[in-house]
Amino acid sequence: MRLDLEEPAGEDDGQGGSTGEWRHVSGLWAKLEPAGILHLEQASQMQQTASYRVTLRHRTDVAIGMRFTRFERVFLILTVTDPDESGRYLVCECEELS
Repeated sequence: MRLDLEEPAGEDDGQGGSTGEWRHVSGLWAKLEPAGILHLEQASQMQQTASYRVTLRHRTDVAIGMRFTRFERVFLILTVTDPDESGRYLVCECEELS
């Protein structure tokens, strides 16, 4: 499936955050598959978000904090690993943002 890789491009807002803008890095082919449900506690409330696994050919420009997009869907990259350390593929664990 075709995904777009994006990186944060926002400028510093002066309070430790950024303006929230994203810059397109590349379009790529990848396998997107559901990986489960993430259970998070925020403000003393349990929240659930869908987690996904994205498998793609090895690249050196993929990092935690970047994101994949497909149409209106957004997948924030939480981890990046080379599963067999062969330099052939990357596996990214992602959280779908709503």
